[in-house]
Amino acid sequence: MPVVYVSDPIDEGVLRDLQSSADVRLGFGPDAVDYEDVSAEVEAVLLRTPPFTEEMIKASPQLKVIARHGVGTDNVDLKAAQEAGVVVTSTPGANSRAVAEHVFALMLGLARHVTEADRRVREGRWGDGKPELTGFQLAGRTLGIVGFGDIGRMVLTIAQGFGMKVVISDPNLDEETVGDLDVPAVKLEDLLRQADVVTLHAPLSSSTRDLIGRSELELMKPTAVLINTSRGGLVDEAALMVALREQRLAGAGLDVVDGEDTDASDPLPHSRIDLDAPGLIVTPHIAGQTAESLEAMGTAAWKAIQDVLSGREPEHPVQP
Repeated sequence: MPVVYVSDPIDEGVLRDLQSSADVRLGFGPDAVDYEDVSAEVEAVLLRTPPFTEEMIKASPQLKVIARHGVGTDNVDLKAAQEAGVVVTSTPGANSRAVAEHVFALMLGLARHVTEADRRVREGRWGDGKPELTGFQLAGRTLGIVGFGDIGRMVLTIAQGFGMKVVISDPNLDEETVGDLDVPAVKLEDLLRQADVVTLHAPLSSSTRDLIGRSELELMKPTAVLINTSRGGLVDEAALMVALREQRLAGAGLDVVDGEDTDASDPLPHSRIDLDAPGLIVTPHIAGQTAESLEAMGTAAWKAIQDVLSGREPEHPVQP
């Protein structure tokens, strides 16, 4: 049986299926092993959040495939994988609905001051300062979607159900796609000026790092809120904290932080996030984590491993 390394917890049903067909080594739980201890024999890796570096690839002479349990591949050294002939795959679309719904969990939490209201109730302040908790309705507000892939499109559908106006910005949109949409496509600067809520769905690259920096934040309305469920590096976190503290922005909902690039298990010490900043909600990178999406991502990643090990072309290879 092939030796497969699973970095993090996955859907239990998928794991049972995998264990019935492969010699599985786990990177989590009571039977956890370090990858370096098994790298010489591993043929496939089912990878969630940890980085998979050039050194790890070079230490894996039997490795044939790294199957990402998710969409982003910025935690994999793609160049090293390609040079070593290791196929890298992903699971696009498997968690799109989950991430899109979490966008609205954060959006509603900010719009209705949910976390602050809950804290006051727990402190015995039921009737204290209710005017301060006055929120805003989503209906009639303008949502700016930055990046219009699978998740951005799902966000658009949900937003229309709430009765929101929507504008989008994506430099990769072609004229045909724009023509088919019933929403305006605008430059990023115009979107930031118009939107009451801005949600980010762009990949992280050298050209998109700090996509939302000080000058971009200054374009936003002081009543607007920013949501990021994509990658922490898209936002200049220091500039965002200043904008929140100076009340030049009403709020921010973050499911990702820049420190995850340094330590995915405990990124806050490595980020510039100030948890005491007003109007801030932070969740620990769980937007794509629902029972349904975990099953879908795990199933797709396991199928990709089976395809590659059987000599078949996987459905979603990342590199040629």
